[in-house]
Amino acid sequence: MPSLRNQRIALSTFFFLAGFSFSSWTSRIPTIAAALDLNEAELGSILFAMPVASMAGLPLSSWLVTKYETRIPLTVGFILNALCLSLIAFANSATFLVFALVLYALFMRVLNISINTQAINLQNLYGRKINGGFHGLWSTGGIVGVGFTTLLVSLKVTIIPHLLMVTGITTLTALLAYRYLLRNDRATSGNKLTFKKPEPFILYLGLLAFFAMVCEGGMFDWSGIYFQQVIQEEIFTAGYLTFMVFMATSRFLSDRIIDKIGMANAYIMSAIFIFSGILLAILFPSFWPAMIGFSLVGFGTAAVIPLTYTLAGTSKTYSPGIAVSLIATFGIVGMLLGPPMIGYLAHAFNLKVSFITFAFCGIMLIPISQLFFQLEK
Repeated sequence: MPSLRNQRIALSTFFFLAGFSFSSWTSRIPTIAAALDLNEAELGSILFAMPVASMAGLPLSSWLVTKYETRIPLTVGFILNALCLSLIAFANSATFLVFALVLYALFMRVLNISINTQAINLQNLYGRKINGGFHGLWSTGGIVGVGFTTLLVSLKVTIIPHLLMVTGITTLTALLAYRYLLRNDRATSGNKLTFKKPEPFILYLGLLAFFAMVCEGGMFDWSGIYFQQVIQEEIFTAGYLTFMVFMATSRFLSDRIIDKIGMANAYIMSAIFIFSGILLAILFPSFWPAMIGFSLVGFGTAAVIPLTYTLAGTSKTYSPGIAVSLIATFGIVGMLLGPPMIGYLAHAFNLKVSFITFAFCGIMLIPISQLFFQLEK
């Protein structure tokens, strides 16, 4: 049986690789949009296929984390997701791209639920908050992915060899880390998934995840386009990279910050950072104000998801796996529904106006979190 330290290192590796893989595809969205000659609305419609596929994967992912030890669906989902990344690279039509993204989102759903359930279970064994650090490593992987993409873009390396390299690197590393993951963590109770009106505990946490992930997903998919079209910066990954750097930094600090200021205040602080950062980038659409604004949004979004998943693990009705699966459904829908919504708004108005959506979602964290903590009193 691997030690707790080795289990933490192995799970950290998966979080890092997942962030690296995801940001490798999202930072190439401007490349794909240009190659297929897609406008904002068309790109938004294509991205809409992802939340549909993710929702379809709810019963599958919930069943897998209750039927098996989480390390099994985690690793299988990760490898299949990595292989689908290569499919995206070969998309030569909108139809093929939709097909690739549906599979990519489906296996990302399995990966997401499994990896976060294992993180909560491992955190419980440690007896202290470590979930923020895992998500910090996801963001760090994202930074490396964006940096790697930026390097390859500057070297004129095309998308096919780029994503094939990412698939190869992440798959091999995942296979090496698999043997050290936490074992025997299958829950023995609270595994019955019922489709009914969600109880307030699940609903409020789900809405917090939804609003946070609209911001995260939108920044992942549209920050490059924003810097390309609004800021008119040739190295369009600059804003995305800044967002990821500050999100990662904040996530490594989030566990300590939450211990000092409390969970309720952490949500308020996050909301204020997101709201003010987006407004700064909209009102002053030039390089440095946008960079500062995106850094504030990175700080603001950082703590919300790890904090919300940690609270999910305290459910008295469901096992951690089912609770995370239900709440992650809200989050994944927000993450994958946000980008197409921004595309439609940008096409109808303009990209700057569409970013107001993020400011609204950020400020909504305050009333929803207050309702949740009043419920828990």
